Parts: sequence; structure tokens; C-alpha cells
Amino acid sequence: MRVVSGSAKGRPLKAVPGTGTRPTTDKVKEALFSMIGPYFDGGAALDLFAGSGGLGIEALSRGMEKAVFIDMEPKAIEVIRENLRKTGLDSQAEVFRNEAGRALKVLAKRGAAFDAVFLDPPYRMKNGDELMEQMDKLGLLRDGAVIVLEYESGYSYPERFGSFNQLRKAVYGETAVSIFSYEGMQGQTNEQSGAADESDKEAADEEERHG
Repeated sequence: MRVVSGSAKGRPLKAVPGTGTRPTTDKVKEALFSMIGPYFDGGAALDLFAGSGGLGIEALSRGMEKAVFIDMEPKAIEVIRENLRKTGLDSQAEVFRNEAGRALKVLAKRGAAFDAVFLDPPYRMKNGDELMEQMDKLGLLRDGAVIVLEYESGYSYPERFGSFNQLRKAVYGETAVSIFSYEGMQGQTNEQSGAADESDKEAADEEERHG
């Protein structure tokens, strides 16, 4: 594993020992960043279920200003910190050991907001959409935020739910990657505007019939 592109391009990344963590391959990493970037002009990223931290580190290398890394495993936390030091990106990162749902609540209390989120939960967990909706309710996403959801290719998530719309989906063997955009208040405003336009049209039609 290595950093694919950006300021830390080519730097090797240590993997979490054991079989409990499934690192995103360099091939998949390169493909997903070509879909969402490939480079960024600042912004904040959240790497949930971070494992070795490869996705958040790649985002920092490609121009994100800061990133938060969350994982439950002590070994993963050690590896993330080591990889951040090796890539020289540790000053732009915060690393926390916590369960995903609890971590989101803590981040919300701190007033955090993200432009990109990387979600790579264990394949046994099928709650990526629930976590995304929790982020929405907690106000953790900026309008237009991009969410990258990795999951088992035999499973599928809805293309649209809540404030999220699937932009792209790609399958790499047993791994599927869906790219979602967060519409947030902008999407709600557009929906309200559309409803208002329809209401105005109906009113105009009514006036024309009685005019």
C-alpha cells in the first residue's frame, strides 16, 4: 500500500496487522479519487472505520486541509498515527478511538462539518445508509459533500434516500464503491422552490379559468 498521488505520492503505508481490517487497494483508491476529485482545494475529510487511514491520508495528500480518523481498534489507531508521521501529514489530522455512532455525536458537539466522508465499514455491517442519515441529522455535512461508501459487491444500497443521491457506482471484484452527493439545505430549497412554482402555476391556471 502506498499514497497514490499528491504531496505524499509514493510514500508506503503500513497495514493493520491481522485479518480484521480490509485495506482499500491502491487500484480501487486511485479509481475512487478519480471519481470524486481527483484533487482538492482545501476542505475537511472524515475517515470513518479508518483502518490504516489510507483514504483520509490520500485525501490530505491530494489537497484536503484537514482530516479526522476514527476507528475502534487500538492497533488501527497506532498504524494511522504512524502512517501520518511517515507521510508528514500528522499536523493536519486528528485521530480518535471510538465506535462510529458515538464518534459522530462527539464530532457534532464540537461543531465539525465535512466536505468528504469515507465509509468503509466491515462487510458484515450493512448500515452505511443509516450512518449517512445520522450525519445529516447531526449537521456534520456541508452542502455538496461527497460520501464514498465501500461495501460487499453482493449487497446494494438505494440510489437515492433522504438528502443523498448516488452519483456513481463501480464494482471491483468483491468490493463495490458508491459515490453519493449530499444535497442538504440546497436540495430542500430546490424542492420547496419546485413546489412553489407548481403552486404558482396552479394559481395562474385557476385565475385564467375564472378571468
